[in-house]
Amino acid sequence: MQYLLMIYAAESAEPTAGSPEFMQLLQDYGVFTEEVKADGVFLAGEPLEPVATASTVRVRNGESLITDGPFAETKEVLGGYYLLDCDNLDQALQYAAKIPSAKYGSVEVRPIMQYPS
Repeated sequence: MQYLLMIYAAESAEPTAGSPEFMQLLQDYGVFTEEVKADGVFLAGEPLEPVATASTVRVRNGESLITDGPFAETKEVLGGYYLLDCDNLDQALQYAAKIPSAKYGSVEVRPIMQYPS
């Protein structure tokens, strides 16, 4: 089953770009990505640009309303994701705990909806 692991953290909580801690975080992500690829569960994964670049679209009464930023006030924002093909939820949760940003924020795990064929 496919699971989406969504990585949330407060942008201010993570190491500053260019700092030794940031370089370690990047290295840790590289190690994690190689692990899920070697285990054959990796389908996709990418970081996202800062939340300041986000736009939100709502359609009300047939009209599109576009606003800058995320739809809710929150400190933690979606910063990236992994799409993994895991045997079960327990395996997906084990991988989520290994994502380096889990120590700064949180990782939400959701199964991908399967449509009957």
